[in-house]
Amino acid sequence: MRRLVLAAAILALAACGQRADLKPRAGKSLPPAPYGREDQPSAEALMKPTPQSAPERSVELRKRSEERTQDPFDLPPSE
Repeated sequence: MRRLVLAAAILALAACGQRADLKPRAGKSLPPAPYGREDQPSAEALMKPTPQSAPERSVELRKRSEERTQDPFDLPPSE
């Protein structure tokens, strides 16, 4: 019984990936074009993340240990 449930769960998870192009449902259309834009973006363009939602890493990792500078805001807790 456990094997049957496990096999059904694996088949359900394996079948959830879609590999076809995205299209609106029958009778529906894509959202209206953004304000100031004349052309209608495609479904693929709407699904592409913007640089703001997926920013690149801009912090350089330290290569060697360095002395920390004095932090004027590192104050002891007030009582």
